[in-house]
Amino acid sequence: MLTANIQAGSSTRRYSDYVTRSWSHALPIGSKRTSLDTIAKLAGERDIVGLQESDPGSLRSGFTNQTHYLAERAGFNYWSHQPNRRMGGVASSANGLLSKLEPLEVQDHALPGRIGGRGVLLAKFGEGREGLAVAVAHLSLGANSRLAQLAFIAELLSDHPNAILMGDFNCVADRPEMQVLYRQTTLQPPDCIVPSFPSWRPERAIDHILVSGGLPIERTEAIPAAFSDHLAIGMDVAVPQKLLR
Repeated sequence: MLTANIQAGSSTRRYSDYVTRSWSHALPIGSKRTSLDTIAKLAGERDIVGLQESDPGSLRSGFTNQTHYLAERAGFNYWSHQPNRRMGGVASSANGLLSKLEPLEVQDHALPGRIGGRGVLLAKFGEGREGLAVAVAHLSLGANSRLAQLAFIAELLSDHPNAILMGDFNCVADRPEMQVLYRQTTLQPPDCIVPSFPSWRPERAIDHILVSGGLPIERTEAIPAAFSDHLAIGMDVAVPQKLLR
C-alpha cells in the first residue's frame, strides 16, 4: 500500500516556495512531468496506491489527467479518480486510486464540511462484507469539518470488518476527532509515528494508512514523493487471498 499527496506534481522544498513558486500551482510549467515519472516508479512497486491532490486535467497540468498518467506509467490496470475541487479551469484537484487488483466496485462520496470540495473514494475487493474495503480521503484543515468528515467515513466503513483508510488527514492520529473512527470501525490507531510533513523537515505525522485490527502490518515507512511538500507513506499489509476473491 502507498498513500501520497503529490501536490499536482509541483515542487516545494521550503516554506518560502509556497510564495516564490506559487505560479506552479496555476501554470503548466516547471518539472511536473519529471515529478510524475518519479512518483510512477515509486507507485509501481505497490499493489494499491491512494493519491491526493492529483490534477484530473486542468491548465496547470497541461490538461493531463495525472491519475491516468500515473496508472499507465506505473503499470496499473485499474484506476479511478474523484475530482473534488475546481478553480475555474486553471487548477483542479482529485483523489485517485491505482490498483493492480480488480475492484468489485468503486464508490465516490462527497464529504461534509464548512467549505465543499472534499471527498472519499471507496473501493471494494472480494465478495460480501468480509471482502477488503479500501478508502482514499483528503480531509479538511479545520477540526470541526474533519470531525464531520470522519463521522461520515466511520459510518461508511462500519460494516466492513476488513478495511484500510489512507490519505492526507491534515491531523495526527490521536486527535480527538479521530476517535470516532476507532470507536465505530475496526480501524486501529497506527502503532508507530511516521512524520510526513513538511517533506524537507518532517515534523508532523498527518498522512496515514489505518488498517483493521485483523490485518497484520509488516512494515511502515515514509518515502519522498518527488518534490511534493508531503512524504508518501508506504505500508506492507498481509491481506489473505480469500478477502480479495
